Parts: sequence; structure tokens; C-alpha cells
Amino acid sequence: MREKKKLEIMHTALKLFAKKGFFNTTIADIAKEMGMSVGNMYNYFPSKESLAKELLLYTARIFGDEIKKINEMDISTKEKIKKIVELYFKKAKEEPELVDYFMRVYLSNKEIFSNGCEGMLCVSPFVTEIMIFFEEGVRKKELKNQDFFAAFGLFMGYIGGLAFLNRENILGKSLDEYIEPVSENIYNALKA
Repeated sequence: MREKKKLEIMHTALKLFAKKGFFNTTIADIAKEMGMSVGNMYNYFPSKESLAKELLLYTARIFGDEIKKINEMDISTKEKIKKIVELYFKKAKEEPELVDYFMRVYLSNKEIFSNGCEGMLCVSPFVTEIMIFFEEGVRKKELKNQDFFAAFGLFMGYIGGLAFLNRENILGKSLDEYIEPVSENIYNALKA
């Protein structure tokens, strides 16, 4: 019961952070949206910063678990790229607050995550699976061996950028129509 309520709070916070921004959203706002007292909110999260960290761990686990499933598939690296792009775009459409939170809160407000979330610590489930994806592609001689962050930035910057443009209603087409060309472009940029 407690874990279910905690998840409800986290999903409500994600939506409010995406709508109002992290700094403009208060614990009182989240409590009001939940129909809870502020005092009761503090029984679940001692501060907005602890909630922010828990949300980051949560989103990293969600993406990490999904990419792990893709990594375990017996398919080519090119096909895995397409599956990762599909996954990210699907999340961007169905749960935009997850992608939005990572891009707008975590990447833009690193100072919030200075206690135990420095660098890539809080996103390690996600980053680890992306590392495994790259290492396996290099081992199979399907991807060129290069600096991880150069490859990671190209891959995630590309799909993250399109998800952002979609969220801002700038794209002329649906995200689904970009899956093929984006996957192809990423593969061509990374292939051996």
C-alpha cells in the first residue's frame, strides 16, 4: 500500500514538474493534487530534492529495464538501434513526463542532484544498458570502437532532441514517421 501511494506521488510530481517546472512546483502543490496534507507528503519524501532523486532513479530503472530486454534479443545491432528508438519515441508519446523530467529537470538542474547523484550515478541502470549495447555492437564488429560519450551523445542527443521538438509541437509529422530515418542515420553514424 505504501509503495503504491509513493508511486502515485511520483507520477503526480512528474506531471506537475513537466507542466509547471521543477522550481515552480512545491511539495504543497503535489500534496494538493494528491488530496493529501503536506505533512503526510513528508512521510513519503523528506524533501522535494529527495523526491527528485527518487524520480530520477525510477526513470533510469524504467528505461534500463526496457533496454536490457532489447540487449537480450538475438538480433543485429541495427535492429537494436531501431528498437531503442521505437522505445524512446513510444515513451515520449505515452509518458512524456518521463522523458521531459530527464531532459528538463535532471540535465538542466544538476545542482539538485549533488548528494549521491553526481555524474551518472542515478542514471546508471540506463547508462549501463546503453554501454552494454555499444560494447556488444563493437564486439560483433557492427559498430566502430569509439569514445562512449561521443557515441552516447550522438544517439541520445538525436532521439532526445526529436522527442523535445515533438513535445513543443514543432515537428511536422508524428514521431513514428521518424523511427526509420532516425534509426538509419544513427546506425550509419556509428557503424564499423
